[in-house]
Amino acid sequence: MKDDGDWFQQREQLADKEPERVGQEQRSSPSDVEEVRSAWLDWLHRAYMRRAKRTTALVGVTQVIILVLFVGLWEAAGRNRWIDPLLFSYPTKMFRQLWATMSDGSLWPHIGVTVSETIVGFVLGTLLGTLLAALLWWFPFVSRVADPYLVVLNSMPKVALGPIFIVCLGPGFLSIVAVTLSVTVIITTLNIYNQFREVDAGYIKVVRLFGAGRSQLFRSVILPASFPVIISTLKVNVGLAWIGVIVGEFLVAKLGLGYLIIYGFQVFNFTLVLSSLLVIAAVATVMYKAVSALERKLMTGWREQ
Repeated sequence: MKDDGDWFQQREQLADKEPERVGQEQRSSPSDVEEVRSAWLDWLHRAYMRRAKRTTALVGVTQVIILVLFVGLWEAAGRNRWIDPLLFSYPTKMFRQLWATMSDGSLWPHIGVTVSETIVGFVLGTLLGTLLAALLWWFPFVSRVADPYLVVLNSMPKVALGPIFIVCLGPGFLSIVAVTLSVTVIITTLNIYNQFREVDAGYIKVVRLFGAGRSQLFRSVILPASFPVIISTLKVNVGLAWIGVIVGEFLVAKLGLGYLIIYGFQVFNFTLVLSSLLVIAAVATVMYKAVSALERKLMTGWREQ
């Protein structure tokens, strides 16, 4: 009987301690769950980053392999005369041409002129296009009047406008910049103006309920909501500016990379033509990367604000 009494006493003591132990477990369980959840998310993030790095590396390696195979096949085809080397040249011949023109300094003035024309056309095209889009949004009547003219100008081949600019502005820098603006301004205007019109009507109604005028509405809602599109238009305009400049130099220039292409065709020096195209691709890529870096910086600041 004594043993039975001791056994019942021990059970009562354990029963008294059980709620306290369970309470402690319940109090500690949320933190344990949070730690497990945090560790799981951290592992998922690391796995995702590793997979993303592998994918990026694989893309880069594939791009390099394709480029090497293309250049190697082109070189072999030119040297073995599988293709006409007079018409298609081949890479080593092009690089010798580039090295010669870079060494004697004759290439740099052409690069400088084309880059300066491109930068001017790019900056002016972006600014004027944004300003025109703002004016069209501000004055709906003007927008309705100008709409068919903008559509016609956008669809018109810009080469056809070149002779008009040459007659009005003379052969030279201004006419080339004008051709560039004819390419960049219309596209910029249409893209940004369409974004102005597509801003969420709910935001506009809320601001107007607080008595905001048209200028305050534009500054507080329309422009901030359209900022990502305005920034992304910069990258589009880089390529358009290069197209406009090269077209302008085809028509009128006596200096520039576009002039070198036309001159190479005229004297049947297709190595000069292809090497000039290679320089255009390289310089345009550098400008595009610079604008992309500027876009990332501006977008980071916009998100923080």
